[in-house]
Amino acid sequence: ELGSANVRSNAICPGVIETKFASVLIKTPEIYDRFVQMIPLRRHGQPNEIAGLAVYLTSDASSFTTGGVFVADGGMEA
Repeated sequence: ELGSANVRSNAICPGVIETKFASVLIKTPEIYDRFVQMIPLRRHGQPNEIAGLAVYLTSDASSFTTGGVFVADGGMEA
């Protein structure tokens, strides 16, 4: 709808990332062990792994990228 005005819209859908918000999931072994088994990469993500995607989407390298949904969840969605 706004592409002709050079407005792009993309979404980043992160999985469990090591943040203050997710700290209880990561720091509680019985919770962590259970959910990490559902992640094909068998680990949680780091903030820099999401930041790299955000940098790409805000850079000129993504100038032809719009309407994208970028899932960064260690393969859970796959």
